[in-house]
Amino acid sequence: MSRFDDLQARMAEITRQLGSDGAGKATQAIQDALGAAGLTGSPGNSKAASAGASSAMAQPAFVSELLSRLGVTYKDPGTPASAADQMDAPETDTQGRFVAGTYGNAAGSRRYKVYIPASYQGQAMPLMVMLHGCTQDADDFARGTQMNLLAEEQGFLVVYPTQDSAANTSKCWNWFKAIDQTRGQGEPSLIAGITNEVIDQYGLDRDAVFVAGLSAGGAMAVIMGSTYPDLYRAVGVHSGLPYAAASDLSSALSAMRGAARRPDAGRRNPNAALQAIPVIVFHGDRDTTVSPANGSRVIDDFVADFQHSGEENGVSDVVTTVIEEGKADSGHGFSRTSLHADGRPVLAEHWLIHGAGHAWAGGSAKGSWTDAKGPDASREMLRFFSTQRAAGK
Repeated sequence: MSRFDDLQARMAEITRQLGSDGAGKATQAIQDALGAAGLTGSPGNSKAASAGASSAMAQPAFVSELLSRLGVTYKDPGTPASAADQMDAPETDTQGRFVAGTYGNAAGSRRYKVYIPASYQGQAMPLMVMLHGCTQDADDFARGTQMNLLAEEQGFLVVYPTQDSAANTSKCWNWFKAIDQTRGQGEPSLIAGITNEVIDQYGLDRDAVFVAGLSAGGAMAVIMGSTYPDLYRAVGVHSGLPYAAASDLSSALSAMRGAARRPDAGRRNPNAALQAIPVIVFHGDRDTTVSPANGSRVIDDFVADFQHSGEENGVSDVVTTVIEEGKADSGHGFSRTSLHADGRPVLAEHWLIHGAGHAWAGGSAKGSWTDAKGPDASREMLRFFSTQRAAGK
C-alpha cells in the first residue's frame, strides 16, 4: 500500500471520528496521518517549492484539498508569522489602482480585486482573469505572478476572483465537485459573472478575455474554458488538472497523484458548446502535489476536442507537433511542445519545466508558491494569448 493509499484510509477513519470523538481527537489524528505520509512541510513561498523534489515541502496544497472536505483548516506549525502578514499587505509596486468588488448570484457571492493600469483611460483593453491556488488570495497571487506589473507594461486589466473560506476552508476552488464543473451553476457561474461585470464596468474588449490559474485555480481555469468557450479566448494552466478529472474527494486525490482516468473523463459539459479553446500549460516535472501527467492530459483533451470539433464542422486539419528543448536565463531547463495546424497560429503549448516543483515559474518570492527560476510563465502566457487575440481580429 502506498503512503497516499494509507493516507486515504486514515482520513476515512478521521471522518468517523469527527462524528463520534469530536474535532479535538480528529485533529490530532489528522496530524498523525500527515506525519505518517510525510506531508507536514511548511507551505511558505517557494524556496522550498523551487527545489521541487521534497514532497514534505511541496504537499500542503494537496493537504488543503483533502482537509477542506473534512471542514478542518490545517495550519502548519512551521509557517512563520510574517508569511500571513505578507499575504495581507497591499500591492505597492505599481502605479495603477487595485480596487475591490463583490459579485453575487443564486450560487452565492465572491469578492474580487481588479487591477487598473495607469494607462487606462476608458479604452477597450484586454482582460486577464487570474485564479489563485489554495491558501492564496488576490494580493498574494498578484505579487507572486507579477501580473499587475505586466498589466502596467503591456496595457490590460487584471481581475482576481477570491475564493471564500466559507466555501472551502483552505480557499481552494472546488474543481472536484460536479456542480462546480457546470456552466450556469456553482463557482463557474460566479467567476463568469465577475468576468462579465468587469468587462461591462470598464468597457473592455470581449475578443481579448483570457483566464489562467495555479493548482486548484489552474483546474478551475480549465473548467472556465470548457464551460464558457464563448467568454474566454484562451486558457493558461499552471500545475493544474484537466476538465472533469474528479467528482469527489477520493477521485480528486487519485487525479492529483496522476492515476489513470475513467474512460469518460475530460468530456465537456453538454450545456456548453464543444469548442477547442487554445491552451498553454506549465508544469514542473518534480511536482509531487499535482502529478505532471495532468499537464499532458490537459493537452490531450485539447487535441481530442480540436479534432472532434473539426469533424463536426467538416474540417480535417492535421495537428502537428514541434518539441523544443531550452533553458531559461534564470535557471530551469524545459521542454516546450507546440501544436500547430495549417493556416492557424500555435494551437497549444505544453511547457514541462525540468527540476521544478509545485510553484509558479518565474514568479516573485514576494508571493507564495513561486519559483524565481524561469521560464517566466506570466510573460509566456501573455505572449501566447496575444497570438490568439491577433488571430481573432
